[in-house]
Amino acid sequence: MAHAAPAPGGIPRRAPAPEVQAGTSPDRRRTPDVLGARTHRIARIAVPVVLALIYGYWVAADNRAGGPITGWNLLLGFVSALVFAVVCIALLALAPRMIREVHALLWTAFVGIAFGFLYSQSGHSILRSILMSLLIAGATFVVFFYRYYTREDAFGRRIR
Repeated sequence: MAHAAPAPGGIPRRAPAPEVQAGTSPDRRRTPDVLGARTHRIARIAVPVVLALIYGYWVAADNRAGGPITGWNLLLGFVSALVFAVVCIALLALAPRMIREVHALLWTAFVGIAFGFLYSQSGHSILRSILMSLLIAGATFVVFFYRYYTREDAFGRRIR
């Protein structure tokens, strides 16, 4: 092994360490990505489809209210799942290109409408369904707007 020999006359002098500001180190690396790009592409479609199937089943179960399973009940569940999946995938593709306020409003409208339709299938009045949907949508807007406001600039680009 090669080691530096001590300088004659005592302890070697070192140059002072350079001043480095926090977070600007050239060795700073991004956190490791556990899943690969292929997995992310598959999940971008698989997650909305799985959520849509759960949503469709829930709509059909609420609609039948414990009664027998009918063909119309199955059709309602599958059509609800299809609409949910298509709108969710479209939002995943389009919403990030919007400014943060519109981005939050699009997801708020999606969550509010989905919840309102699901709630109306359980036999409640339309007025109560609208009220509950607006409450859920309001809470969703607050959460999403805060999230996008703290993680995006004014043009909808992620802050790195």
